[in-house]
This record gives sequence, C-alpha cells and structure tokens, in this order.
Amino acid sequence: MLLTLAAFVFVLGVLIFVHEAGHFLVAKATGVQVLRFSLGFGKPLVQFKWGETEYVIAMLPFGGYVKMAGLEEEGMMGQVEGGTSTVSVDPARAFDRKPLPSRIAVILAGVTMNFLFAWFVYSGLAATVGTAELNSTQIDTVMASELPAGAGAVATLKRGDRILTVAGDSVHSWDQLRYALIMGRSPLTIGISGRAVPLVLDSVPRAEDRAKIADALVPAYPAKLAAVTAGGAGDQGGLRPGDVVVHAGKDSISNWTQLQRVIRANPRRTLDVTVQRGDSIRTFAVTLGAQRDTATGKGPADSVGLAGVVWETPITRERFSGLGAVREGWQQTTHALGVVFGSLKMLVTHQASLRDLGGPIAIGKMSGDAARSGFSTLLEWMCLLSVNLALLNLLPIPILDGGQLVFLIAEGIRRRPLSIELRLRLTQVGFIFIVALMLFVVGNDVLRYVIH
Repeated sequence: MLLTLAAFVFVLGVLIFVHEAGHFLVAKATGVQVLRFSLGFGKPLVQFKWGETEYVIAMLPFGGYVKMAGLEEEGMMGQVEGGTSTVSVDPARAFDRKPLPSRIAVILAGVTMNFLFAWFVYSGLAATVGTAELNSTQIDTVMASELPAGAGAVATLKRGDRILTVAGDSVHSWDQLRYALIMGRSPLTIGISGRAVPLVLDSVPRAEDRAKIADALVPAYPAKLAAVTAGGAGDQGGLRPGDVVVHAGKDSISNWTQLQRVIRANPRRTLDVTVQRGDSIRTFAVTLGAQRDTATGKGPADSVGLAGVVWETPITRERFSGLGAVREGWQQTTHALGVVFGSLKMLVTHQASLRDLGGPIAIGKMSGDAARSGFSTLLEWMCLLSVNLALLNLLPIPILDGGQLVFLIAEGIRRRPLSIELRLRLTQVGFIFIVALMLFVVGNDVLRYVIH
C-alpha cells in the first residue's frame, strides 16, 4: 500500500510538473508575466515567492496550473486556482497583449513537454536497459471458442505456425503482432510462414473484435518457472525455479497460459503438478491459495487460485546507441500515441464502454504494480501516461489546453478575441464537465476495486 501511494505521488507529481513547466518556460521566453506556478489546485499547502512568481503546492493534487498576467482570475476558476495572486501585475506583460503565435506557443507548450518527456525517457531506456519484447510470433494454441464472428479462419492456425505479416506489415515480436491485429487496416490479412496464401479477414472491422482475436492467440512459450515465492503454495508444494510444468490436475500443459487458466480455476484445491526438472520428471501435490481477481478487480476475495509462481518470460532486450536510441524512443512514443488514440476512438465509436475508464485509484494501482516490476517498468508506464495526458489535454474542452487553443483559433479567424464574459462562461461549463467526469471515473474505480 505504501509503495502504491509513493508511486502514485511520484508519477503524478513528475508528469504535472513537466506539463506545467512547459507553459512556464515558454511564457517566460515570450515575455509573459508568470504570477504563480502551482502543483495542485485549491488552498496552498506550501507557498513561497522567488522573483516575481509565487510557487505553490496545493491541497488537491489532480493537476496544476500556471497563472499568467492577463488571464481571467475571477469567478469559479479563480477560486479553484487559489484566488487572486498577491504579485503586482505588469499590464504590458499580460498574456492577452502578446502576439497570437506567442500565445498559441504558450498554450501548446504543456502538451509538447509531455510528448518530449516520453520521447526522452523512451530514448534513455532504449540506450540503457534496452527495448523489451516477447521475441516470437509462433502460435501454440488458438482458443477458437473466444474468436468473434467473422474470424473463423484464425482457428485454422496450428501449433508451431509463425505469423510473419499482418495487413502487409512485418511483425517480429508478440507485442507487434497484437498491435497490428488490433490497429491494422481492413481487410485484415495474416501471412504465415510456409503458407503461400495468407488468411483474409474482411468482416472484422471493430477494434473490440480484433482485440478478441489477439487474446485468442496463445504464444508458444513453455510453462517454465522463473521464480517461486518463498512460503507460497508452489514453494510449499515443492516447485522450484527452472521447473517446466507439463501436467497440472487433469490437464496436459504446453504453455504458460494453460497453466495460468488451471491455477485460476482451482482456488484452495490440491493439484498434482508434474514438472520436468533437469533430466527428470517429478510430480508434486500443490495446494493452491486464493485471491481476488486482480485482472478485473471483481469477485470475492478468494475467487481465483494462487500458486505463487512467476513465468520465465522469453524476453529479448535490444540496446540502441546514439541516433538509434533516439529513433527507437520516437517509435515508442508514436506507438503509445496510437494506443491512446485508439482507446479514445473505441470510446467514441461505442466499441468500448465508459465503464472501462479509470480514475485516480486505477492510476495509483497501476503505478504501484509498475513500481513492483522495477524502475524501468515504472518509467515506461509514466511515458504512456504522459502521452495520455498530452492527448487528453488537447480535447476542445474550455478548461483544458485544447479549449484555450480553440479560443485563440477563433480569435485568429474573427480578428478579435472572444469576450471575457463568454470565455468565463465556457470555462465554467468546462470545469463542471471535468468535475462530473472525475466523479464518474472515481465511481468506476470504487466499483472496480473497492466494492467488488
């Protein structure tokens, strides 16, 4: 719990700081007077003045702001942003007095910094720990019962088949395969090694159904144990790191997914587990534990089985140097952008439910999970969240950067700004919308992680 909270504070704190630092630096560079730089909204908890700017850490940590001279300080948003600044305002350096291109640069600086942050960190990871990928596109099993309508041809894939292309694009890792299946253009063609004619799926347009196809494919990786939790069910039953599970209960096991399904389906039951250990075959009676379904956050506390074992993931890490790392960082950033944009598209086209949206509790949980997997995993999660924050901030909602950009575009078209009264009214509407959305996603989190 402590690690989850610390990871949540670290992730949000860094990303909010990066975003607001973009606004701050470009405002300073264009001569706009910055009255306040705040992490959080509402009443200040920590506050000091340096030069002409107040620096604040406020009580509501879900965001931040840079208050600039000339922007509206009255009404609802003025109170949310901690009220009127005590710094004397220089009218000649007001935001509204600056040329339109300068103001657009200030507004776009926050999302730009979020993209640059992701690119920089992804590039650094590519140069140091390397890019991790499941290094095969070979099929072990196709769960035909989980395929959507129109995807029956996928069931013809056999164990050992290797997928080479999806929608005409080469795929070299399982992550690339999944992404291509979900986001590839229609009709979806799948090229398989040794087959002259590719599979063609011309009636699966929805991303939700394509995700089902990706989920129905099981990679050909053995159920080899990388680690066994001390004192856990597997450890007490006699399992050891390096064991390859070949049989569990009544089921033959050829891959990790099969083993995981057997474990999840048998909470608190004793299973005979047969493993290959070196040159010998041994069988152990393993009494499984039980836990809540962490994948969905739903169900009772003992709804799925728990063995306390970790799969040996066949991951390769490729390190890059110089421009190679920069190019790889850019590819990772654009891939993350595609993932976020694809999720928004699915929401707009009703291929995904609003109930799938997560709020601060979900972010905190995922931040904690990422931190437990290692600092590089946490950084990768921060990059994805940073791109997410950038894209969401570009939505044309008045309280967000995208809404402010719309105001400036309207000014450029009309040759004069919108009235202060109209901007305040629209900003208040945007604020109410964001508060309502926040309450909704917090409700989703409560239903997902607390009540169930």
